[in-house]
Amino acid sequence: MLISSNLVLPNVAIQNKNPFSPFFALQHVRFSSSRIHSIKFKRNLVVAQNPAMQQKITIVNKRGEKLFGVLHDTGSAKIVVLCHGFRASKENTMMVNLAAAFENEGISAFRFDFSGNGESEGPFHYGNYSGEVEDLRSVVEYLSGVNRSTVAVLGHSKGGSVVLLYASKYDTGAVVNVCGRYDLKGGIEERLGKDFLETIKKEGYIDVKTKTGDYRVTEESLMERLNTNMHEACLSIDKRCRVLTVHGSADKTISVHDALEFDKIIPNHRLQIIEGADHRFSSHQDELASAVLSFIKECLQ
Repeated sequence: MLISSNLVLPNVAIQNKNPFSPFFALQHVRFSSSRIHSIKFKRNLVVAQNPAMQQKITIVNKRGEKLFGVLHDTGSAKIVVLCHGFRASKENTMMVNLAAAFENEGISAFRFDFSGNGESEGPFHYGNYSGEVEDLRSVVEYLSGVNRSTVAVLGHSKGGSVVLLYASKYDTGAVVNVCGRYDLKGGIEERLGKDFLETIKKEGYIDVKTKTGDYRVTEESLMERLNTNMHEACLSIDKRCRVLTVHGSADKTISVHDALEFDKIIPNHRLQIIEGADHRFSSHQDELASAVLSFIKECLQ
């Protein structure tokens, strides 16, 4: 169920260019010649059935690192760029499902790995919000150079914050923020420990061990995150830029209250809260796709 921004949650009031430039490179791999449009919903997961429409693409960012992505090509020059979250990749279930949903509606989509993530080159950085904004810029510029018009940029979790930061710096028609974080000081203690500032000042870094792999947090990368002001950035988003925030009411990773804060300060903003959905929309992939597609179709009119 979708809850629009004019409703009230319990105890919470919701307020209302050249593709041959040395910086860019392209590699196309076509998987077959079929052009069948078909997706299916199974246990709330969208499964793409038209691999012929998918092309592997490599874009070199301005730091000389190769960014690997997949273009879901429907023949439409209008395209939506999808940005994954923290330590995720273009193969994240949500990214694949949304690309398939766009594909089924005849909308081209491009999902890619930020530098240091997935298949893309470069070191992994804990913060790196500014770096990921510039990765996204390289992608949009490349697509423009091959006559693709980016109608919207979409990001999940950390990617949600990145696409909002992107819109605060560069002109863009529309933004979809899925569970982005409003206060970047939040969520750090849970990962790095209660005394993370004292530890990192003393050691210069913190090594984090997780079930999905270990990573290092440097003082520089931590401070970059702490010094990134989402409130200030969102106030800089052009009023002509249309912004949709989608958040799950049961998100335990990033509270739905962050979505409410975005709704207060972004001028041309729509908020949709999906009742019962968690941070990954594990059982609500179809509701997420429906909300996003409705918004993108409006932007294409």
